[in-house]
Amino acid sequence: MTLPITYSAEVAEARAKGRAIVALESTIITHGMPFPQNVETARLVEQDLRDAGAVPATIAVMGGRLHIGLETAELDALGQARNVAKLSRADLAACIATGGTGATTVAATMIAAHLAGIHVFATGGIGGVHRGAETSFDISADLQELALTPVTVVAAGAKAILDLPKTFEVLETLGVPVIVYGQDTIPAFWSAASDLPAPLRMDEPGQIAAAHQMRVAMGLVGGQLVTNPIPASDEIAAGTLAPIIAQALAEADAQNISAKAVTPFLLDRIFALTDGHSLTANIALVRNNARLAAKIALEMVK
Repeated sequence: MTLPITYSAEVAEARAKGRAIVALESTIITHGMPFPQNVETARLVEQDLRDAGAVPATIAVMGGRLHIGLETAELDALGQARNVAKLSRADLAACIATGGTGATTVAATMIAAHLAGIHVFATGGIGGVHRGAETSFDISADLQELALTPVTVVAAGAKAILDLPKTFEVLETLGVPVIVYGQDTIPAFWSAASDLPAPLRMDEPGQIAAAHQMRVAMGLVGGQLVTNPIPASDEIAAGTLAPIIAQALAEADAQNISAKAVTPFLLDRIFALTDGHSLTANIALVRNNARLAAKIALEMVK
């Protein structure tokens, strides 16, 4: 069977010339914010990559085809589409096979990037172990994907709505390298630091690129998680967020919100409870991650 993959003109040219390419997910477009802010933000992040010397490859499934990079009209269409599926490893192939349209999560974006020969992926925050997972068993497929697929993922840590200690404990068990960029504690998404010590610290993009290439040379499966702290000027203090997250979690529990609906619900409530500050911080950290990802990708193609 031939894979139904469509490359944007920009990505196709970059592949042919061996240029640095950085993958971008699409759930931030379809499930992260309303139109037109979602498309405007996606374009900002893509331009950040271009300005840094890399080529953006926003990934999505549209009409049963896996798109590696979106043309202008395609990005507009995805940003306004209704009832878009949220795709992870379990449902990515089924969506393509049935001619569907879906936005890729971290796990699905990693799979697609690897299929396209893209080694670096920039996102906001990864999924992880949800609070109360000891009874719900709600653990994101992103963690297992990091242990399986050889892509370096640049994020501002795991989303702060999660159980962060358990999330990083699972990553350690799975053998996923967690690299903290430029500091000694793991960032906590909207907050630049946490009380979790950095398993690995690297201060140069070239070190991160070399570690990725060494894993490939050694035949080690899986990727790397690079945690990049949000700029101090854009962060929300952890002490400010704690009661807000607690309230959002209590509301989700009271309304029996579960499975894939949990994260969008919590992010929406935190947006409301922070008067929109959480979204402003989210955009800032995604752009910051894109700039670092571009530097790593450029090092890889040297």
